[in-house]
Amino acid sequence: MSTPSTGSRSRAPIEVGPGDDRYEALRRGFNQRWIASPEHVVVATSTADVEAAVNAWLDRHPGTGTPPRRITVRSGGHCYEDFVCGDDVAVIIDVSAMNRVSYDPEMDAYCVEAGASNWHIATQLYRTYGLAVPGGSCYSVGAGGHISAGGFGLLSRLHGLTVDHLYAVEVVTVRDRTRAAVTVARKDSADPALRDLWWAHTGGGGGNFGVITRYWFRDLPRPPAQVLLRTVAWEWKLFEENPELFLGLVRRYGSFFEGEQSGGDSDFPGRYDHWDMFTLLKLNHRKAGKVGLIVQLDATRADSVHRLEAFLDYLAPEPDYPRHPLDLRMGEHPALEELYIPTRLPWLTATQNLNESGPSRCGKYKSAYHTAGFTEDQLATIYDYLTDPDYSNDQALLQVDSYGGRINDLPADATAVPQRSSVLKLQFQTYWTWDRDANHDGVYDFQDARADPGIAAPHLDWIRRFYSAMYAATDGVPAVLPPGGAETPEQNTDGCYIGYCDADLSDPEFNPPEAEQPWYRLYYKDNYDRLQRTKAHWDPRDVFRHRQSVRLPGTGAHP
Repeated sequence: MSTPSTGSRSRAPIEVGPGDDRYEALRRGFNQRWIASPEHVVVATSTADVEAAVNAWLDRHPGTGTPPRRITVRSGGHCYEDFVCGDDVAVIIDVSAMNRVSYDPEMDAYCVEAGASNWHIATQLYRTYGLAVPGGSCYSVGAGGHISAGGFGLLSRLHGLTVDHLYAVEVVTVRDRTRAAVTVARKDSADPALRDLWWAHTGGGGGNFGVITRYWFRDLPRPPAQVLLRTVAWEWKLFEENPELFLGLVRRYGSFFEGEQSGGDSDFPGRYDHWDMFTLLKLNHRKAGKVGLIVQLDATRADSVHRLEAFLDYLAPEPDYPRHPLDLRMGEHPALEELYIPTRLPWLTATQNLNESGPSRCGKYKSAYHTAGFTEDQLATIYDYLTDPDYSNDQALLQVDSYGGRINDLPADATAVPQRSSVLKLQFQTYWTWDRDANHDGVYDFQDARADPGIAAPHLDWIRRFYSAMYAATDGVPAVLPPGGAETPEQNTDGCYIGYCDADLSDPEFNPPEAEQPWYRLYYKDNYDRLQRTKAHWDPRDVFRHRQSVRLPGTGAHP
């Protein structure tokens, strides 16, 4: 189905090219590792702008073959790899100005434009309608990439993933290879190809099938009127003096969410009683001085304070684990020492408290889904790499998010997100800035990193070694079980999150072919075949592609 472009008008879209003061800002995203040199950046303010921009690009590349340079899309600019801002990019379509959030009576659904940030979605939906999309805590992440990746957040254990509420999506596609068309795909579309296109945007990732311009949601939840926030830190010197205390804390953290999901096999007294609780365990490198924990749970229940304290007492009994304020930055979260005392806040106010993206810097990330707590070998590996004497970086960490709950209610093929049995979600992170004037121009900037790859080398080396050692039992990656396979203590993983994309997964140096865990299986498991069929139907020319985009059936790697 095609629908008229919204906001149609006669003027051409805004194009920002070299020589324009805005070009330097618009040719990069949040991660300063990736700086593109496109012919221009299109600043789209409507679906009509996007359609015109794609058609203009197609006019410059006549025929039906795949052009050598790419056209890419940016909403919030948080892509972890060079999928948007790569060296082979000719045009970036920036949809961040398309940020309206409203109720659509014709669709009987809530419409969110692709450029709306998590914070804008939260404020507009909640203030106007009392509803929420259960999305992430990073305020500036854009809807376009966040939702299409199957985004999750602090309400997801209670209300599922963002895509569990997705009813429809508007996409500018190139179905006939030569001209763009505006396509609206619904969950209940009569045409199976449209239903496939909708489904592909429930976790298939951005930049695969077309340019996402709008989403519509139904059955959105009401967040708790108030939530309880608590942050706690433990000093690294405690763990260096007694490593078993560190191992015990991380072991119990994994065991809690494993047992709480199943309702058994845990020595914690509560069962099925903490699905309203979301936690982020910040296992910072010892250089940071502390390990941190962020907790949010529903404060409208009379027993919320008791349940919070019971969890903390189980996780780290205070006589053995003296508590301290969390007064340092941890990855993408700011210092939160004021929340050391349990704090009851309205949900929207609490969301604002946790919202930050961190300073502009370079970063490398890796991810893993865990279907169970940690093995003893994994615990030892975490400790060893966070205390690595040859690597000193107070902004290197392993973040372990609680997962499961309502997320695991759906079957693996209900959406394109197949990981519906995990209880933990891990994100390996390391951040750095340019610490030397490598090109001798008197300033620090991205040109120094290009002049001297040695600036990034120790950080990339550490995180890659850490990840490989963590999953040594499964050839260095968080392997996916074969269909019908039985999980063993050494096999407690379920692949990776496309929202935390990692180009190393498609590099044989870091993911050996003998592991039989190609990147697309780690992201999509058995859902990949359907994604490929959808790709073949809606983007047969492979216009929308990157290093880990969904491949056309029967094709190899992209050039």
